Amino acid sequence: MKSIAISGSLRENVGKRDAKELRYAGKVPAVLYGGDQQVHFAVSAADLKPLVYTPEVQFVDLEVGGAKHQAIVQDAQYHPLTDQIIHIDFLALNDKKEVTMNIPIELTGTSPGVKMGGKLIQKLRKLRIKALPKNMPQTIEVSLESLEVGKSVRVRAIQLADAKVTNNADDTIVSVVMSRALKQAEQEAAKTGKK
Repeated sequence: MKSIAISGSLRENVGKRDAKELRYAGKVPAVLYGGDQQVHFAVSAADLKPLVYTPEVQFVDLEVGGAKHQAIVQDAQYHPLTDQIIHIDFLALNDKKEVTMNIPIELTGTSPGVKMGGKLIQKLRKLRIKALPKNMPQTIEVSLESLEVGKSVRVRAIQLADAKVTNNADDTIVSVVMSRALKQAEQEAAKTGKK
């Protein structure tokens, strides 16, 4: 798992006015949970961009007030109009404690159903994975090699050695459905076959 280094400065005052002043200064109020105590700090909005505006999942090497923590983004709140981050929560990682993260799905290979003219529909883009930090995958690969028209890959097909998928086992990740062109071709073939 990749990690990104971010340093923050401890907040002396924790209140709405203080948070507003921080935002004016291009900083984002943040909280680190999961340790011995909550840590309130501020971090540069620019530093958060490569962490938040990406499909990739990353661990964060946080440095706040001289102390180092390994963490993940637990939650981020955005301004409804500008889409700017207005608050971010981090969860401190513990080597012996499992965490749950949303890991992106990477489709690999070519579906025979798509080659025949079927249409690929991806229902899930991420899976909820529960694992120890050291076992957390960067992506979940889903092979399309055996995906024929009318078939799908469900969550239960994903087997991970040291991690657990917590989504519903019956949820469809990706499927190949019959496209209009393929349906028409089959109907035409059926008509000409009947004559």
